[in-house]
Amino acid sequence: MRRVAIVGVLIIVAFLLQSTVFRWLAIAGIVPNILIIITSSFGFMRGRKEGMVIGFVCGLLVDIFFGDIIGFYALIYLFIGYINGIFRAIFYPEDIKLPMILISTSEIIYCLLCYIFLFLLRGRLNFLHYLLYVILPEIVYTVVITIIIYRGILLINEWLESFEKRS
Repeated sequence: MRRVAIVGVLIIVAFLLQSTVFRWLAIAGIVPNILIIITSSFGFMRGRKEGMVIGFVCGLLVDIFFGDIIGFYALIYLFIGYINGIFRAIFYPEDIKLPMILISTSEIIYCLLCYIFLFLLRGRLNFLHYLLYVILPEIVYTVVITIIIYRGILLINEWLESFEKRS
């Protein structure tokens, strides 16, 4: 129950930061995707099931506040949480390379799925423009923010695991 409450607060704080503070700190209109960082991190730290649940909750928040269709982002984030959960077997807390690669890949998947379903199917075929001015800057910005906040997420997860082992 403690894990659910703390992760819930973490998701809400990340959503609020992403939708308020980082909108103010946007660089060329690009905002880092902190919810992808949370979903990916808990996916490879805790496994597929928890990655899916956290991804669904993060996506549902985005759907409710910013989406046109309820469930679109929830499905994308759920998928990303599941894919990252597959890598739990090779996750080592002291290694930063795997989280950086997985979060970058998750951001690429997220951006490509958004492009396909929100732009390509509406006849907007200028992928190169979307790649250069949206996908690449968002990946770079998200990776920079990942370097800053990943260690905090890792510490929260380790604290929760040690608390669960003591109980």
